[in-house]
Formats: sequence, structure tokens, C-alpha cells
Amino acid sequence: MKRARTRGVALLIVLWGCTLLAIMLGGFAALARTEGLQARYQFAQTRAHYAAEAGMVRAIEGLQTTDPDARWIADGRPYVFVFDDATVNITVVDEDGKVDLNAASDQVLTGLFKAAGANDDKAKSLSAAIQDWRRPGDAASPNGAKKPQYDAAGLGYGPRNGPFATVEEARMVLGMDPAIWTAVAPVLTIWSGRERPNTEHAQPLALASIPGLGDAGAAAILATRGQANGASVAGGNGVTHTIRAEAILDDGTRSFLTSTIRLRGIRSGNQPYAILRWREGDVE
Repeated sequence: MKRARTRGVALLIVLWGCTLLAIMLGGFAALARTEGLQARYQFAQTRAHYAAEAGMVRAIEGLQTTDPDARWIADGRPYVFVFDDATVNITVVDEDGKVDLNAASDQVLTGLFKAAGANDDKAKSLSAAIQDWRRPGDAASPNGAKKPQYDAAGLGYGPRNGPFATVEEARMVLGMDPAIWTAVAPVLTIWSGRERPNTEHAQPLALASIPGLGDAGAAAILATRGQANGASVAGGNGVTHTIRAEAILDDGTRSFLTSTIRLRGIRSGNQPYAILRWREGDVE
């Protein structure tokens, strides 16, 4: 009787051991599967990332090619580049076709904000606040904003009283709400030094900021640009461009890169471009 009881206990222990072993093996299998999926995802993301980087390099080569008929045009038109099993969609925008936060006139800034949906008063106050941010001194301009106005709004900072250091800094300007920022961000720059955008490369919203141009004038420019000979349009490219590359693998994996670069020309021993800004992910 005692021996049978001992055998029963031993059998129970063996059964519990087998059950525990099965649970552990199941856990290890699930962990291995999860790690395998993560590794596969990371590998796909890495491939997509480098495909997007290849698109960046292809765009730079297209901008600097000595063949005028093959030279890429920096006005936002799409280019498609195939790299291994990835399709890379690329756009190049010349920075001189944007509104320069440090150089744009009051009329251009006001026109930009009106085109982005602000009413007259809001557009004028934003234009004045932009100018006060970049202007030295403590006295606010009419409708503008210096430190006292930021304090009154409950903000813990004031204007730089100097040039904008980044495009994103404009988000901090008094009165800049998310909707307006989202609309204008793609056409803002700090690298053109121009009082008004260059019409050869400007996007529709930037064109709308130019005083006296009007909807009809902007439409005529865009239509003419679309019909112009590629070589003649590309010949007007500047030296500072924002390149956006989206790489898509066959399995749907995507990677986005946005870079602002300044071309230096193709000379022996010289880096052909300098990177001014580099962003990863689907952001503006």
C-alpha cells in the first residue's frame, strides 16, 4: 500500500514536471517567434531606410548632372527611383521658392498667412510678430509682440530679438496656432535670404504670398512651368534644396527621409554638398 502511494506521488510529480516543461517550451517558442518577427521588421525597416538614403543621393546626382536635359527640376514635382525591391518617391524643392522667415517683407508674410486661412487681422498680427521676433530691441511694432506681450499671454519666453535659427522656431511666435503652422510650415525657410519667393520654384501657397500676383497670376506661372522645357527650368535651380524621399518595399514597409542640403559643386577633393537639416519619419 505504501509502495503504491509512493508510485502515485512519483507519477504526479512526473506529470507536473512534464506540464511545466511544456509550458516553458511554449513560452520559449512564443518568445522566439516574437523575436523573429521583430528582427524581420527591423531588417525591413533598415532596408527601407537605406533605400530612402539612396533616393537622397540619386536626387543630389540629378541636381548636379552636367546633362541639362537630365537635370532634375527643384519645384516639387515627383520623381520615382527604383532601388533593389524598393520604390522610392522623391520630391525636391528649391529653398529660394519659399518664404524666408528672416528676410520676407511684411507684405509677403501677411499674404502667406492670409493664403493659409487667417483673416486680415490675424495675418497682420502674425506678420508683425514674426518681424518682432527677428528684430533687435524691446519695443513692439504695431500689432507685433515683444517680451511683455508674451508675458501677458502666459508664455515663459520672449522673442529671440535676432534671426530665426530654425524653421521650427516659428511655432513659438505669439499667435501661431497649430492649423496655421501646419499649412505654412512646408513653404517656410531660413536659407534663401530673399524678400519674396522665386516664382520659378515656388509652390502654390508661396506664390499666393507674393503681393499683386493673385490667383490668376499664380495659375499662369504654374501652367507655364508645367509646359516649359525641362532643361530651361532646371537651369534656374539654386544651391539649397529640401529633398523628401519615401521608400516603399514590396511588403509595404515604408521609410521617410527629409533633408535640406546645400550644393557645393563637383570639384576634386570636395564634398559635393553639405547637410543643413536631416529628419527621419513622416514629418513636415
